[in-house]
Amino acid sequence: MARVAMFAGLVFDQTGQVAEVTHVGENACYVVYEDDFKRHIDAELVDRQVLRFMRQQVESNRDLAVGAMLDMMGRDDLFTKVAVESTIDRMEEAVGQPIPEDARQWLGMLGFKIVIDDQGMVVDIQMPAGAIDDEGGE
Repeated sequence: MARVAMFAGLVFDQTGQVAEVTHVGENACYVVYEDDFKRHIDAELVDRQVLRFMRQQVESNRDLAVGAMLDMMGRDDLFTKVAVESTIDRMEEAVGQPIPEDARQWLGMLGFKIVIDDQGMVVDIQMPAGAIDDEGGE
């Protein structure tokens, strides 16, 4: 179970309301409302779906993504390339790692938005370049 909701402030319910973040014990949860009932959804469930989606997006353009990362880092050696590729391969393992507040705000300003149903399944991820539907969630 994750102690941190990675995408706090970027997760919305299907009515467009931002999902609050709270903790049940030590576990982070997104809270969505079903009428007057608060439904607590394990943040790890949602965050893992989002990271899987992001990894799939990167995989479809892996060479371009790796090249862009190497350019951003100003490095183009074999060891750095292997490290970047390994990071892509293990992206889902980042569940529970905090994303800095300013990075989340920046993503929100660019239009990044995650929509979940009342069971915690991701039904839509809106990326800055446009919306991409994820039929059926996980």
